[in-house]
Amino acid sequence: MTRAEAATPGFCSVVVGGHWCSRPRSSKPFPWRCCSCCHRCRRRRRRRRRPLFCGIMVCFRFSPVPGLGLVLFCLALGVVRSYALELNLTDSGKATCLYAKWHMNFTIKYETTNKTYKTVTISDLDPVTYNGSMCGDDRNGPKIAVQFGSSISWMVNFTMVSSSSSYSIDSISFSYNTSNRTTFPDAEDKGIVTVYEHLAIKIPLNVIFRCNSLLNLENNNLVQRYWDVLVQAFVQNGTVSTEEHLCDEDKTSTTVTPIIHTTVPSPTTKPTPVEKPEIGNYSVNNTNGTCLLATMRLQLNITQDKVASVINIKPNSTGFTGSCHPHTALLRLNSSTIKYLDFVFAVKNENRFYLKEVNVSMYLANGSVFSIANDNLSYWDAPLGSSYMCNKEQTISVSGAFQINTFDLRVQPFNVTAAGKYSTAQECSLDDDTILIPIIVGAGLSGLIIVIVIAYLIGRRKSYAGYQTL
Repeated sequence: MTRAEAATPGFCSVVVGGHWCSRPRSSKPFPWRCCSCCHRCRRRRRRRRRPLFCGIMVCFRFSPVPGLGLVLFCLALGVVRSYALELNLTDSGKATCLYAKWHMNFTIKYETTNKTYKTVTISDLDPVTYNGSMCGDDRNGPKIAVQFGSSISWMVNFTMVSSSSSYSIDSISFSYNTSNRTTFPDAEDKGIVTVYEHLAIKIPLNVIFRCNSLLNLENNNLVQRYWDVLVQAFVQNGTVSTEEHLCDEDKTSTTVTPIIHTTVPSPTTKPTPVEKPEIGNYSVNNTNGTCLLATMRLQLNITQDKVASVINIKPNSTGFTGSCHPHTALLRLNSSTIKYLDFVFAVKNENRFYLKEVNVSMYLANGSVFSIANDNLSYWDAPLGSSYMCNKEQTISVSGAFQINTFDLRVQPFNVTAAGKYSTAQECSLDDDTILIPIIVGAGLSGLIIVIVIAYLIGRRKSYAGYQTL
């Protein structure tokens, strides 16, 4: 029997016999044997008194908002956000057998009934289940299985390398069902599509694999993205290793872990001044017409080996696509040198939108690939039903090595009017010049007072000049 324990704020919960039990959480740890809650469930089900033992426990922990700490979830058929996962899989002896922590999202391109193509980005789907995740046995190796709702599933397999003290991340399979009208509206071909990726990434035993770089797997109409990956299969003695085996991309790439910067670090070598970029007009359409509008001048700042370079985006040679959903919207730019530059918008508090995520992968002048992803941004905040505007230069700090400068910016990712035009704009604080009026008035009054005082002093001196002492 498999049991899951969810440590949620204020409650402890458990699934027994297909039934969900919950009781107030106390300081006493949740017992590995079935708790009183489980026994109550058994009595309700009129089960026999034979004790229930727990076989495999699956623990997930994630932190969707930095600064709030890590929230621990222990479940077998639980619900958790799909793109920031931490998995601690244990065997029947409650010893860790597989540990993994990773970020991921997917972009799928599909043909519609009117013979056009649409793209959808899968990054935050609920509910998520983990049926089929296992530690492995004599016949089957370990695997992680994830199901996003009823239409999307993902699985990674691990294999022991024979006659060697190592194992491999063998393959990844991704399946999606285009019959799902919510995720794939007006899809032409309906059915299940499965994409296999053979990886064969070799990892020494008793060592944890780390890859902070953005890894892209592109196959036909599917793009898979992974970053901040930590994984160790075949964990020995239930202890996750502190020794790391880096992926090749981390050894050679300039990619850094996505972090939030309140200020842009100054590079050692300053870039040569570049002229102001050209203005570009971008839009995304869906079945209801235009759903996203963006007008902006874009300038990319990249720091590599302490040398900074500045690249202006040229709209005439830049393509754009995207997708719109009730709570997320995507604008993707691409060119001969930019594989993709993604701006992902999200809704917060049901009444405002903001820029939540930026992903980029591009070719540099030296031939290397530069990739960065950050899904914890908070820029361009404005009420739903309006647009966001900032004419002054604004800097989006994606990471210490990558920033985006914007000029003459105006965006509206949600609730675009039927005419396909911008709604009333909320201006950024940089454009707010209302403080200049009091400054100008005060300076004018000060100048007038100074002139009056000077004129008075000069007048007094002239009035005494016409009299002589008797």
